[in-house]
Amino acid sequence: MGKLAIQLLFLITFFLVLVSHILPITSQEVEDEKEFDYNPNGEKGPAQWGRIHPEWGACSNGSMQSPIDLLNERVDIVSHLGRFNRSYKPGNATLRNRGHDMMLKWESGAGTIEINGTEYVLNQCHWHSPSEHTINGKRLPLEVHMVHESLDGKVAVVGILYKIGRPDSFLSSLTKQLQSVAGTNERDTVVGVVDPRNIKIGSRKYYRYFGSLTIPPCTENVQWTIVKKVRTATREQVRLLRVAVHDDSDTNARPLQPLNSRPVKLFRPEDKDD
Repeated sequence: MGKLAIQLLFLITFFLVLVSHILPITSQEVEDEKEFDYNPNGEKGPAQWGRIHPEWGACSNGSMQSPIDLLNERVDIVSHLGRFNRSYKPGNATLRNRGHDMMLKWESGAGTIEINGTEYVLNQCHWHSPSEHTINGKRLPLEVHMVHESLDGKVAVVGILYKIGRPDSFLSSLTKQLQSVAGTNERDTVVGVVDPRNIKIGSRKYYRYFGSLTIPPCTENVQWTIVKKVRTATREQVRLLRVAVHDDSDTNARPLQPLNSRPVKLFRPEDKDD
């Protein structure tokens, strides 16, 4: 009987390990964010995320966490990473209030990007204010994360940072829906067809490094691409993204995480027309 119990335990362990590798990372990303917050001194704040649930342990003890500071002195300038290939397409989308951020989720994906021969499908984007990544120690007013997933469950996130200035045209196209969310407690608001090609990048230069999800469970081995060009948005656009969430917080930005000797590359084309 003891031998049978050992064999059964082995099979259960094997099954759990197999499932953990098959499930895509994004399926594990927290959809209801009420279990944690961004209060630096709170019981549910960033310093405590790794203690709230065992499966969130990487938030405290991971070695490849995000966000990071993109410091000029740390960056390796390269020209071999290749152009940032996007093949996005319009798709039906829904605005979802996750508790601390507004997420725009495409129902059936919205096209792909290609990195090192792997295609990643664009599933959703969401906004953090102020920015989570910093440039030479400077935190900017806003950052959007475009979250992609490959067929085998790998995750790639494209980040774009914003300073205060002219209106961002993509956010302008969502103004009515965001205002509608701000005036209701409904979790989901149908937006209709949204074209992610309207999220402007405007540069072929980008940073690339391996990190993590910036919200629990802080899963690692996420391929990060941060566009070097800083875009613009108005103060009202940044404010509306915070008001719509209804969480009474001024921020939803995770503190910077240690680099731990990870390489950070900056792709810069060899030609000078960028």
